[in-house]
Amino acid sequence: MALNAHLSGLLILLVTGLAPGIRDSLRAQDPGPRPLELKEVFKLFQIQFNKSYSNPAEHARRLDIFVHNLAMAQRLQEEDLGTAEFGVTPFSDLTEEEFGQLYGNWRAAKKDLRVGRKVRFEKQELIPPSCDWRKAPNIISPVKYQGKCNCCWAIAAAGNIEALWNIRFKQSVEVSVQELLDCGRCGDGCLGGYVWDAFITVLNYSGLASEKDYRFRGRANIHRCLAPFYKKVAWIQDYVMLPRNEHTMARYVATQGPITVLINQMLLQHYRQGIIRATPSTCDPWLVNHYVLLVGFGKEEEKKGSEKDLSQSNHLPRHSTPYWILKNSWGAHWGEQGYFRLHQGSNTCGITRSPLTACIGDPAEKQQVSCPL
Repeated sequence: MALNAHLSGLLILLVTGLAPGIRDSLRAQDPGPRPLELKEVFKLFQIQFNKSYSNPAEHARRLDIFVHNLAMAQRLQEEDLGTAEFGVTPFSDLTEEEFGQLYGNWRAAKKDLRVGRKVRFEKQELIPPSCDWRKAPNIISPVKYQGKCNCCWAIAAAGNIEALWNIRFKQSVEVSVQELLDCGRCGDGCLGGYVWDAFITVLNYSGLASEKDYRFRGRANIHRCLAPFYKKVAWIQDYVMLPRNEHTMARYVATQGPITVLINQMLLQHYRQGIIRATPSTCDPWLVNHYVLLVGFGKEEEKKGSEKDLSQSNHLPRHSTPYWILKNSWGAHWGEQGYFRLHQGSNTCGITRSPLTACIGDPAEKQQVSCPL
């Protein structure tokens, strides 16, 4: 772990210094050998993320892709309106097409959700300034790694169910993603799917088994659904679509718990940390193709100028950037320990397109919950 942290630091330093050279190199389209510094950066990337290639030609091809992605990360850095940092990630040797094929849920992108059941609020509950369900003990399960199985839809649905279950019943359960893949209605769940299909599968089988009993294998076995052979540890009564409104979404998360959302994942290939605030031209809100779990929100004060400048302006009002906290399914080594943040209030990357959640327990029983600030 210490080695990875050291390599990450070296990569950031080298990439920062090389950015102008990378841009000039690409503009010149020089077919000759890459500068020594770029090769060293690529070597560090290979070490950190345990990357190897079958032959010298493939190595050279991946180096070209890597250099192109560094330039792309720099462009995103310049264009982003938030505090996001873009740079070297585990996906820096993949083309945009490869990344989309491996991690983009194109089934979700091709079909809009038609759910008649929508949640309604009887009164206008106050929304706290921040909410982070990660701070509550035994609510959010560890970040999962989907690998080459395109099952973000199942992981997000499972995360939604277990979080709501843990909040309502003060238990700690981790439900089976594999059961959703093997027993779902959409065929091979590793080719993508829909959160509402996951919820229908849970209703059809009267619940989900635990992760420790029905373990994730990273591939679907559609010919052998083992759901009837395992004890159910969590179940749902229904599922609902929330209004496509960020204010209502925040109220629900704060008063009920995490929800699933569908976003455009385009910028996540190069994301390292910070708050992404994209424009519709850099992250199309209609091209949504990746399910994640929305676990909270907050505000970050803008940091501009030196410490001296800030100390002298303490009497002035400071601007803050509101953000969503989202749990991804690409492992804890990606982003902010497996999480990322999007700007709140501008429908960044289409976050309002499909806010969906399971319903746990009797809806007639009103329960007050308190999201950690």
